[in-house]
Amino acid sequence: MDNFKSGIGTKKWICVAIFTAIALLVIVFCILCYLLKRRAVVIQVNLDPSINLNEILNDVKDGAHFSVISYTCVVDATNNFSLENKLGEGGFGPVYKAKLAGGQTIAIKRLGRNSGQGILESKLLDWKKRFNIIEGIAQGLLYLHKYSRRRIIHRDLKAGNILLDQNMNPKISDFGMARIFKPDELEANTNVIVGTYGYMSPEYAMEGVFSIKSDVYSFGVLMIEIVSGRKNNSFYHVDHTLNLVGYAWNLWEEGQGLELIDPSISDSCVKYKVLRWIHIGLLCIQNNTDDRPTMSDVLFMLRNDSTPMPLPKNQPFSFG
Repeated sequence: MDNFKSGIGTKKWICVAIFTAIALLVIVFCILCYLLKRRAVVIQVNLDPSINLNEILNDVKDGAHFSVISYTCVVDATNNFSLENKLGEGGFGPVYKAKLAGGQTIAIKRLGRNSGQGILESKLLDWKKRFNIIEGIAQGLLYLHKYSRRRIIHRDLKAGNILLDQNMNPKISDFGMARIFKPDELEANTNVIVGTYGYMSPEYAMEGVFSIKSDVYSFGVLMIEIVSGRKNNSFYHVDHTLNLVGYAWNLWEEGQGLELIDPSISDSCVKYKVLRWIHIGLLCIQNNTDDRPTMSDVLFMLRNDSTPMPLPKNQPFSFG
């Protein structure tokens, strides 16, 4: 009887071992198929002589899915940028029709050294239009934070997520990272930091804590960018190692805030009002969330020039 039970137990373990081995083989087979498929895609792309294999491999590692085309290939594809292939003139140069070696038709924009259209379109954002844009963004955030049926924190407010219609009215876009709050919820915490560095508040970037004051911080950065006509993340100054908001703070402390104003609006703007914008922007990017105004406060300060405002208490967090 004992031998019989022992035999059954042995067969049971043999079956388990066989099924385990089969499962492992299936998993290994699937992994091999995936790797071979991925390798085949890279090899197929590399058949085009215009593609740099090393750059493609780096792009794949970084999660990108686009090809790198050499300048020689672009010249050939556009027939040396011939007039016959020219489609039109963009803000910063002409656009050409191009046909790659594989038969794909694409459009190529060539940066024009003497093109003045781009400069002219910057000039379209005069002082009045910039004020309307700032006020429109503030109204949109106020709606999300206070008047929407559910309180919404955008979490990725930046220049690239502000769209302008044909009348230059701003629209807040890209709510892919937005978070809906419960009526009694004031802040939340996350282990996954999403958004764009340079626009992130210090408490969010370092601790994962976000609230309506996180959006207020991002709005403050936007205000400084709109006033100066420069981007926070790509700002460079030969005499400073700071980013744009750090530079703005230094100018403010030294009483030189007017130097921050975009030269294209310096002649048309009302200086004391633009200085007030800078003041409001610096209030929004203070380190302590309690020191930052709400969007209701921001709109009130924007619309009432005679209203006294507190001084910013500390220099901004986001330095270069």
